[in-house]
Amino acid sequence: MSPPSKDSPAAESGIARLLAIMAQLRDPETGCEWDVAQSFATIAPYTIEEAYEVADAIERDDLPALREELGDLLLQVVFHARMAEELGGFDFDAVAQTIAAKMTERHPHIFGGAADEGQSREVRWEALKAAERASKGAESALDGVALALPALMRAEKLQKRAARVGFDWPDPAGPRAKVFEELDELAAAETDAQKLDEAGDLLFAAANVARSYGVAPEDALRHANAKFERRFRAMEALAGGAFASLSLEAQETLWQQVKAAER
Repeated sequence: MSPPSKDSPAAESGIARLLAIMAQLRDPETGCEWDVAQSFATIAPYTIEEAYEVADAIERDDLPALREELGDLLLQVVFHARMAEELGGFDFDAVAQTIAAKMTERHPHIFGGAADEGQSREVRWEALKAAERASKGAESALDGVALALPALMRAEKLQKRAARVGFDWPDPAGPRAKVFEELDELAAAETDAQKLDEAGDLLFAAANVARSYGVAPEDALRHANAKFERRFRAMEALAGGAFASLSLEAQETLWQQVKAAER
C-alpha cells in the first residue's frame, strides 16, 4: 500500500481535521443547523457531561472507551474555541498556547531553571495558582472556586482554600463533633427553609470529616454510589424479580446476605 499523499485526508493531522470539520459545521450558510444555533451556554452542559464520561471510562478501566470519550471531550474544546474565534476573541491555537504557557510557568523547576526547594507538588502548585489569582485582582482566598463544580467537590475546594489561611480544624475530632451538632439542628428544624439550611450544613460538615481523613468527598461518595448500586442489583437478583413485593425486613435480610457474600 502506498503512503497517503500530502493532500489526502489521511495525511492531515487529527486536530487539523477536527478543526476543519467544526468550521464546516458552524458555517452559517452550508453548516449544520443545530451546530450553528449553539452558544457557549448551550454547549456547556455537554462539556460537563463529557468530562464525567471520561471519568466513567477510567473508573471502568476501559481503554477503548477512554479514547472515544477523550475525543468527545476534545470536541467540546474545539466547539467552544470555534465560537470564540467567530466572535473575534481567540482560536484553538490560542487555547493551546495559553495552557502551554501556564504549565511552564507553574513548573519553574522543570522549565525555568529555578531550584527545587523540596516542596510537595501540591504546595508548589497552590502557591503559584495563588499568585496567579492575586495578579488577576483576587481579594478573597475563596476567589476562583468555580460555581459550576459539583456541590460536594466545591465544598471540599472551599474548605481547602479556607484551610490554607488557617481556618481549619486541627484534627478530625472537630469536624466529627460538627456532624453530630448539625444532625441535632436538622432534627430540630421546622420549616422547609430551615431543613434545607441544616441539611446543607450537615453535608458540608460530612465533607469536612472526609477531608480531615485525607479522603476526597466526591471520590468517597462516587465509591459509595457504586457499592450501593452493586449490592442493590445483587438483592434484586436474589429476589428473582419479586424484590418490590418483599417486606422491609425481608429486604434487609437480603441486604445483609449480599454484604456477607462480598466479605
